[in-house]
Amino acid sequence: MPLSEPSPKRIERHPPFLRGAFRPFFLFAALWAAAALIIWVAAYSGAPVLGEVVDPLAWHQHEMLFGFAGAAVIGFLLTAIANWTGGPLLGGAALAALAFLWLSVRVIFALGLGGPWLALVLELTLFLAVATFAAREIIVSGNRNLPIAFAVALIGVAAAIDLAETGGVLSDRDIGLRGGLSLVIMLIGLIGGRIIPTFTRNWLMREDRGAPMPVMMSVGDMRILGFTAIVLLGWLVWPGSALVGWLLLVAALAHLWRLSRWQGWRTFADPLVVVLHLAYAWVPIGLGLLGVHLAFGTVTRSAAIHALAAGAMGLLILAVMSRASLGHTGRPLKAGTGLALAYALVFAGALVRVLSAVAMLEGMWPIHLSAALWAGGFALFAVLYFPILTRPRLDDPTL
Repeated sequence: MPLSEPSPKRIERHPPFLRGAFRPFFLFAALWAAAALIIWVAAYSGAPVLGEVVDPLAWHQHEMLFGFAGAAVIGFLLTAIANWTGGPLLGGAALAALAFLWLSVRVIFALGLGGPWLALVLELTLFLAVATFAAREIIVSGNRNLPIAFAVALIGVAAAIDLAETGGVLSDRDIGLRGGLSLVIMLIGLIGGRIIPTFTRNWLMREDRGAPMPVMMSVGDMRILGFTAIVLLGWLVWPGSALVGWLLLVAALAHLWRLSRWQGWRTFADPLVVVLHLAYAWVPIGLGLLGVHLAFGTVTRSAAIHALAAGAMGLLILAVMSRASLGHTGRPLKAGTGLALAYALVFAGALVRVLSAVAMLEGMWPIHLSAALWAGGFALFAVLYFPILTRPRLDDPTL
């Protein structure tokens, strides 16, 4: 069945849960973030919770990057399309098919059904279908966001490569992970660079906080993103290069400079805004740690990967999902105590995991603690947002 957008008159025929991709995919992303991490800790501790042919570490890395983050990226893109093009949200049977495809990959890969190949074909199909639909809508409307659809297609390719690596086809067992993480970081740099200063500026103006205001996306930002893309490509090709390490340190300083221009320290009164800045802060931290690892070897690669994945990727996904869900369901853009706690738990979970990797702490307690915090944050989001994502809009029950 080809993907097609329902008309505004037809959207009300669908269950509320299928009136926009953010609804199933954001909820699935949160639930899977918590469940997959718990499964990983159990598997790492020796419990037989995965199929006998499944490598627990390979499964953990794939599901955090392409399962959890993949669901969030798909939900974001298919929802943003409506804003970019002025069309209605994707919903109904087409959305249900995509959600079922995502769920199928999770089950098939965890049980080791069909080796890695069945999961590979289905996951590649999912990402390419989403990217093709998004590209078509963007091209027809003349929108500028075609590179984002292309990046989603490349994430699908990276996911397929990662699954092929689990089958022993490629000698480099890490290129899919490096490629997928690099693409996600580039999306964070691009999309975060747009929404963080914009939302911050809107809040400062609404609260009458006065000057200075955040600096919007500029030519300088695009140059930093271009440089970062080149450096991450270098890491993809030469993962052990000291020169790439030094360049990553330069990229880290550049992203820290970007962050400093967005006035984040003035927004602590609003968790919905300040969490965006806290999430982006993990980008220079992660790039810096990776640079130190490659250039000096004084920190583990695990510290850098978790700063970028659990920190930047995890916290920004939670921030965007919570804010977008409120806006698209007609609710006030306010974070209650529960949501603020979810932000704090995910941030703390990432911090504990990174610090334990930097200090090279032994034993399972740092992993158990960080997993409990991080998974707890997403589980709390799922509980708080389940009624929001499964019920009609407050201001228009037909949507």
